[in-house]
Amino acid sequence: MLKLLRCLLLAAPAAAGVIQRAGDSQDTSPNFSKRGTFGVIDTANPSSVTGGTAACDAPPVSSFFAGLKPPFPTNTWWASYAATPGNAVAAGPFPYESSLDDTGIRFGISSDRQFDGTSIKQPTQIDWLASFSEHQGSFVNHKATAFDTQTVTVQYFQGSATMTSYLVPGSPYMTFAYAGATPLLTSANGGIASFNGNALSTGASSTATGTTFTVVDTEGTTYLIYSLSSITLVATATSSSQGQIKASGAFNGVLRLVKLNDPSHKALLDQHYQVYPTSAGLDYSFTDTTGTLIFNWNTVGTASNLLLLTWPHHRVSLQNPNYPATTALNYLTVKGWMYPIIGNQWQMKYTLSSITWNAPRALDSSCSSAVMSGLEYEIGQLNPANAPVPGDFYYWGGALAAASRLALIADNLGRSDLVTPVITYLKTSFEYWFEASSTTLPAYETTWGGIINKAGATNVNIDFGNGYYNDHHFHYGYFLHVAAVIAKFDASWLAQHKTTINFFARDIINPSTADPYFPITRCRDWFAGHSWASGIANGAGSRDQESTGEAINGYYGALLWASVALSQDFVNYAKLLVATEQQGAQMYWHMYPSQSQTARDNPYPETGIRNLITIGNVEDWQSGAWLFWGAQRSEIAAIQILPVTPINEALYDTEWVNNVWSYTMPELVDPTIGDEWKNVIIAAYSNAHPQTAAAWSANITTWGSGNTFTNELYFIGTRPNPSGSPICGSLPQNPYGNFKIQVATSGQYVAASSGNPNLVANAAVGSAAVFGSAYVPNAGTLELLSTSMYVTADSSGSYTISASRTAPSTWEHFTIRPKVGGGSGVYTIKASSNGQYITVGGDGSLVNNGATEASGAGFKFVSA
Repeated sequence: MLKLLRCLLLAAPAAAGVIQRAGDSQDTSPNFSKRGTFGVIDTANPSSVTGGTAACDAPPVSSFFAGLKPPFPTNTWWASYAATPGNAVAAGPFPYESSLDDTGIRFGISSDRQFDGTSIKQPTQIDWLASFSEHQGSFVNHKATAFDTQTVTVQYFQGSATMTSYLVPGSPYMTFAYAGATPLLTSANGGIASFNGNALSTGASSTATGTTFTVVDTEGTTYLIYSLSSITLVATATSSSQGQIKASGAFNGVLRLVKLNDPSHKALLDQHYQVYPTSAGLDYSFTDTTGTLIFNWNTVGTASNLLLLTWPHHRVSLQNPNYPATTALNYLTVKGWMYPIIGNQWQMKYTLSSITWNAPRALDSSCSSAVMSGLEYEIGQLNPANAPVPGDFYYWGGALAAASRLALIADNLGRSDLVTPVITYLKTSFEYWFEASSTTLPAYETTWGGIINKAGATNVNIDFGNGYYNDHHFHYGYFLHVAAVIAKFDASWLAQHKTTINFFARDIINPSTADPYFPITRCRDWFAGHSWASGIANGAGSRDQESTGEAINGYYGALLWASVALSQDFVNYAKLLVATEQQGAQMYWHMYPSQSQTARDNPYPETGIRNLITIGNVEDWQSGAWLFWGAQRSEIAAIQILPVTPINEALYDTEWVNNVWSYTMPELVDPTIGDEWKNVIIAAYSNAHPQTAAAWSANITTWGSGNTFTNELYFIGTRPNPSGSPICGSLPQNPYGNFKIQVATSGQYVAASSGNPNLVANAAVGSAAVFGSAYVPNAGTLELLSTSMYVTADSSGSYTISASRTAPSTWEHFTIRPKVGGGSGVYTIKASSNGQYITVGGDGSLVNNGATEASGAGFKFVSA
């Protein structure tokens, strides 16, 4: 029987949940877990980091966190409440969107759903402003009184009069508790057409007393107003575009407003309005193979009668849920239908991966030779003297993480002799992060609380807005991956730098309110089921995330670090973060045309959007097959795949990778599109079709800064292989050795010399140049042996290729393969610089301008 490990990670809002809530009613049912603390990763003061401290020039609105100290959430759905200027639209609490006005809280649910051929959109719609008449409109007269990982409580005040709103995602009701204040509701989506069934003309009023009220605006939108105690409300149609509902006097009680999409929904809403949530606590339980994420909703009223709403990702994981009929209440959002659930505790179970450092199966023997050749070559290129000096977190991290995979593969394949040079290279580059003289420095940002690129504190354009808390899980996942690999093989380095590296782990996976310097899991929106990349730039407006692959990698990097430097508790926590982020990616970024339009858990009912296969960007108000920086299908798909690591075996499901393969095929065969995107699509496809992927991978000559030939082929060669056939088979490669090059059709040989380094086919065999053909992954170099210069081909394809480079790089790589229909021993030569084939001009000049294999000249390589 699996041993159950139970970890209490977060403090209950009533006990230690960041801010004490005074007077909240706490559920005491047997199912409610009072919160304890999980134990922090560390409590060391991060101001000791190399760059010291910095202050972001976009600090929180000081009045919003009045009396409170950092750390504060930066990527949460309600970050716009706190980020300057404090009035941008927040991504919730769904099904509503909201913003903070001078006098109160604006909110509404969009009824305008659009599909423009690329995106599903539901533009923000504000229906009502909730306030109280005593409030004089000063923006500083509101503040946060409590917050946790999912909810925030905002209070407006004027003297002793207050309006407190418990903003809880998933609540169909907006909840406002008044104390000595006169409720005032102002319509924002047109005027008031009727109140409690009484039609109102402009200037007319209607009065009603009770606990349940109905108001319809001039756009036809209906809201129910519930009061937990009797109240008298006066509705006035002040104009054709605006109306007000005001209480007859100061009120001490709770109002709850809810949009009524269908008259039949009123029955369920009537039954449950008296129980309202005030906050949420998180709990977790683990077995050896599963993790259960538990939401404990703190309530006023009978907790078991709490009515909330679920999204698709909740429903596929919830255990023993109490669901009313989906027809009883529903709201269509950008992420699909929200349907009702009853109860104050949700338990969602996830399968945890057993994968850590390497693939769960051995490398297929048919791939061993090619992988080993690539491993030896690529590690041989890692010269510590040329180790990169960090210029940012993102690009540095991606490149170094790719190099670190080489050490893990070498270790996995029993080549310990190859591990040490990789670790030396990584340590040399990593050392710059510990040197105060470095040009790029980490610093502790003091206004919100987090580790940033110091230069980015006052410049949002540096490192993709890192100083404004954009993309931290992307950046620090790579950082932690590299650190974990070094630490795995160098215990003294781990001991020396553990505290510093922990600052980065704490920045993205801190699970405890007991850490005084970092917020809880900064980027993760626990209710939304995935992370948000956007921080506090631009007033923390629309939340978004493009790269789900790098989001998952953020938590994978943390998993590796936890595996080598932290306790099993943090390993479990990181595994749960990985599993939930992968589920979110598959639910909201992967699309499946076969999914029924009416399926309960289909987030995108529109067939047109699902036919686009991959969402590029999910925002709170739109999701679409596009990126901020690119529009190619291969780009949109690849950014959801990369980096290629063992942990994503579960992410690359067969149906999706098959769809991606077909959808991106026009670009996969397009020579004008670089291999940087193609290679990761091929890798993902190998999860279902390893033999086909291996064959395609043999045509790739560049892997971008975030992947390598070795990692690509190792991944392909360790995929599930139910057929048992060799995965790699006989992969093609260049002819290697010393050769004279002959044009097959004319019989002329290629000449070149120090006096004329251009390659021209105009010589007899006796005066032909001799070239050394040497290995590079999936290609090779050609060195003119008489001058020791390497043949290069410029990217324009307008000039004769020339033996004029002292050292080879990408422009000096050529892929030499048997020419289709060319006969035995006849090859084409393709230049890596532009993907074009070498042709022979009328004067014998060799030029890389052939667009297709058929247009490339045929060459024989005659041993010299």
